Amino acid sequence: MSNIYKALQERILVLDGAMGTMLQAYKFTEEDFRGERFKEYPTPLQGNNDLLSITQPEAIKTIHGKYFEAGADIIETNTFSGTTIAMADYQLEDLVYELNFQSAKIAKEVADEFTAKNPQKPRFVAGSIGPTNRTASMSPDVNDPGYRAVTFDELRIAYKQQTEALIEGGVDLLLVETVFDTLNAKAALFAIEEVKEERNIDIPIMLSGTITDASGRTLSGQTAEAFLISVSHIPLLSVGFNCALGANLLQPHLEAIANKTDFAISAHPNAGLPNAFGEYDETPEEMGEQIEEYLKKDLINIIGGCCGTTPEHIRVIASIAKKYKPRLVGGF
Repeated sequence: MSNIYKALQERILVLDGAMGTMLQAYKFTEEDFRGERFKEYPTPLQGNNDLLSITQPEAIKTIHGKYFEAGADIIETNTFSGTTIAMADYQLEDLVYELNFQSAKIAKEVADEFTAKNPQKPRFVAGSIGPTNRTASMSPDVNDPGYRAVTFDELRIAYKQQTEALIEGGVDLLLVETVFDTLNAKAALFAIEEVKEERNIDIPIMLSGTITDASGRTLSGQTAEAFLISVSHIPLLSVGFNCALGANLLQPHLEAIANKTDFAISAHPNAGLPNAFGEYDETPEEMGEQIEEYLKKDLINIIGGCCGTTPEHIRVIASIAKKYKPRLVGGF
């Protein structure tokens, strides 16, 4: 486990790109999502990317491999929606343990293959823990501001189940990502600390928020600095931001936290902003140029890509990251 701390001191680590972007290229049909096992399932399953770890494991394995080939040090498990809360949309709550366990197992097998080929560059698996589709801080009903669609405890229980399955599947670290509501993140962090204590283990935790608009705040209203302060009581491997913005728009928020913490800093921005069709047009070279600005300013320890990023984007980012020393980290 401590390997990653050593690697972080030696170089800037590269995270993978977008699993969803890569899966779209497969153009999987409803039948593909179902596979044999869910042929007769009563609800539509197309769009449930996490399920593909069970019904199309080879595709998931191939995508992980492509990111490692492109130079990634860390890949994320295919578990962004791997909680009972998110899986309720598909009536697949009972499958949550298996989804997380299998996704972790697939990713770990690929990581081990690449580490074996080049032990000088160990590869790591981050268990991806998404924000769920509910928010604990705000009401979804404008006419009832006191209403909440989910409680802290419901989130904690769901995140705990996901965390246990990811750990048992073999992940090296946990990535609580795309945090739009810090209360949701706190429930995830609380659950992880519970699991660590119960099992007497220590597993590194990456935490990545998302700034949702030009105001520079998360959806629940925090600035980058406020977000950092509100999670700094947890022993984190890294804190940072992903999604929502392209690399250039994310930079000021990284600058706001980089000199205020001893944690490592991570970023995995989108490939620019989406166009009118919801697609991302930024080329690997364009994105690479913007990310190089982070590195020139010594803002970053872990860098990767979110929506719209492919192995080509990661290849360019990895080649740029090689030229720079990592930001100094005080915590380890």
